[in-house]
Amino acid sequence: MKRFTLLIILILAAACAAQGEDYPDGEEILRKVDENLVLDRATGISVMIIHARSGTRTIKSRFWVRGDSESFVEYISPARERGKKMLKLGDRLWTYAPEPADRIITISGHLLRQSVMGSDLSYEDMMENDRLVDLYDAKITGVEEIDARECWVIEMVSKGEEVAYHSRRVWVDRERYLPLKEERFARSGRLLKTTSIKEAFQIDGRWYMKRAIFKDMLSSGEGTEYIIEEIDFDVEIPDHIFTRASLRK
Repeated sequence: MKRFTLLIILILAAACAAQGEDYPDGEEILRKVDENLVLDRATGISVMIIHARSGTRTIKSRFWVRGDSESFVEYISPARERGKKMLKLGDRLWTYAPEPADRIITISGHLLRQSVMGSDLSYEDMMENDRLVDLYDAKITGVEEIDARECWVIEMVSKGEEVAYHSRRVWVDRERYLPLKEERFARSGRLLKTTSIKEAFQIDGRWYMKRAIFKDMLSSGEGTEYIIEEIDFDVEIPDHIFTRASLRK
C-alpha cells in the first residue's frame, strides 16, 4: 500500500511539473516560423501529386513570389495544363487558360476557396505568403512528439475576419521552427484541412519544407503531396512578371 501511495504521489508530481513548465510566448514562436517560411523574394519549381478517387495526377509548375502581395505561377506539365497561369496582386487573383478560350478569369470571394486543379489546395492556400504573427493570436498549450521530433503545440485564433481559417492548431518543431503538423478550422470548429511536412531542408540559413501533404477534410481522395524541386531565395525578379500582361506572354 505504501509503495502504491508513493507511486501516485510521483505521478501527480510529474503532472504538476509538466503543467508548470515555463512555455515561451506563442507569438515569439510564430515569428521564428515566419522567418523560415515567409518569402521576401523567391523563384522555384514545385510539383503537386494529387491522389484523387479517380486516380493520381502529377502537375509541375514554376513560381515567383515577392512579399505577401505578389505571386505568379506558370504550369509546365503535363501537356494539358501547360501554359495555364495564376497571378496575385494584393487581394486580387486572376487565372489564365490558353485553351480553349484564351481567357483571363478573376477569382474572388468564395471562389478563392475552390480547389486548384482538383488538388487539396485552394487558391488561398496556393497564394498564401502572409506572416502568421500578423493574422493570429497564439498560445502554447503543450509539448508533443511528431515523427520523433519534439514540438510546441500552439493554438491560433484569427485576429480579424479576412482570413481563410478562423483557427489553427500547429505542432512546431522546437529546434527547427517548422510546423510539422497543422489542423485548420472554420469558425464553427469544423476541421477543414490538415497539413504535414514530411521532409525539410536547410538553405540560406533557414529551414524550409521539401515535401508536405495537404488533405481537404471535406473531400474524398487521399490528399495532395506538394514538393519543392528547386527554390532560390532573395533573387531579383523583374517587375513585368507581376502584371496582367504576363498572363498571356
